[in-house]
Amino acid sequence: MSTAWETVIGLEIHTQLATTSKIFSGSPTAYGAEPNTQANLVDLGYPGVLPVLNAEVVRMACKFGLAVNARIAPRSVFARKNYFYPDLPKGYQISQYELPIVFDGELQIETAAGDEKRIGITRAHLEEDAGKSVHEGFSQATGIDLNRAGTPLLEIVSEPDLRSASEAIAYMRKIHTIVRYLGISDGNMQEGSFRCDANVSVRPRGQAELGTRTELKNLNSFRFVEKAINYEIERQIDVLEDGGEVVQETRLYDSDKDETRPMRSKEEANDYRYFPDPDLLPVEISEDYIAAVRESLPELPDAKRKRFVDDYGLRPDDAGILILSLPLADFFEATAAATAAAPQVAANWVIGELSAALNRDGVAIADSRIAAGALARLLDRIEDNTISGKIAKEVFEAMWDGEGSADDIIESRGLRQITDSSAIDSVVDAVIAANPGQAAEYRAGKEKLLGFFVGQVMKETQGKANPAQVNEALKRRLKAE
Repeated sequence: MSTAWETVIGLEIHTQLATTSKIFSGSPTAYGAEPNTQANLVDLGYPGVLPVLNAEVVRMACKFGLAVNARIAPRSVFARKNYFYPDLPKGYQISQYELPIVFDGELQIETAAGDEKRIGITRAHLEEDAGKSVHEGFSQATGIDLNRAGTPLLEIVSEPDLRSASEAIAYMRKIHTIVRYLGISDGNMQEGSFRCDANVSVRPRGQAELGTRTELKNLNSFRFVEKAINYEIERQIDVLEDGGEVVQETRLYDSDKDETRPMRSKEEANDYRYFPDPDLLPVEISEDYIAAVRESLPELPDAKRKRFVDDYGLRPDDAGILILSLPLADFFEATAAATAAAPQVAANWVIGELSAALNRDGVAIADSRIAAGALARLLDRIEDNTISGKIAKEVFEAMWDGEGSADDIIESRGLRQITDSSAIDSVVDAVIAANPGQAAEYRAGKEKLLGFFVGQVMKETQGKANPAQVNEALKRRLKAE
């Protein structure tokens, strides 16, 4: 991208709240039901029916607001956002406009350069989702599924503080982690529980005035958000450098072609004719209520990361990986508490072998085939020199395949580490005798050949010899001759 231009990005993240019923009706919110089986008369907009606010969505919105150091409005109002679309049976969406429940928040992200950067959160407001237009399976028509109509959403709107696609992803991931820690959303992007609209503009570097923005709609993966933003940045720069003007519009990202294309001209607030919903009372929240919600907050990601570094001595990058998933962080802590090995060793195995096995087989951490206690016992066998780290990987795979505990596998496969010094010396002598040329080169100063000799000894012992003892024996024997 040309350095003559500066990118300005703001994100609108739509988070489906993890309630069992909808925001204004008692219809269930479970994913995957048959079309139009989870929409009642309120969701369908029948005349004479009245919405009733789900109190749980208020509590969840407050939890989020407190987690991002935002202000909770003592009085917020629901409004009608009027537009006509086949999947919106009422002809309007109930949302919040001038008086949202959460406003003036912030969070810190880490930039690609490793610096901390504050991103402002303008507001987070409650609203209902619309239904879904279905095109698959209809040759000359469109199907309408109203199961999602009325599903509770928290729309989180950032300030235009993001300056690159990588910053946008860092911010989005941070929000994703926070809502899952709070338990207010499962964050499942494939099911539409967490999706994003990105407002993107460019301006000459150093200019204060913002450029004309476009809105990229309904991005439902981190990868697509990044690719869509990067494409849109380049497209706008090309338009401006060719003497054209960027048009304010809503655009869709085509992942197959890796491009954005126009969807419709961008609406302004007055196009929606917002007005307070006459069927819903204002939401009034007391300081006592806010204090009670604050007491219920869990340890949040930034605090957990700091604790992992301070209390466990973990490398900051490793702590950052572990805290991205609360179940993974909990698994690490359970493993570290149950093993004599250093916490960093436990972290290495959770981030490394365990995560690789989970990803390879598509298994969630909650369904791990190796429990934290079982992994801890494997690490104990490394710590007490029963097996080497290399052999431990073989044992891990056998445990993952259901062959039994670490101790059972070590015994049944005869994997105990050779620690008898005389036995190791015997193999070392044989290896040196079989490689006189390399031994002479080592003694002449080519010390990198020590790795060759270590490899030969480990090969002869099928990886069972204690590596530290092998190194010590080789240095002693090669020097002695």
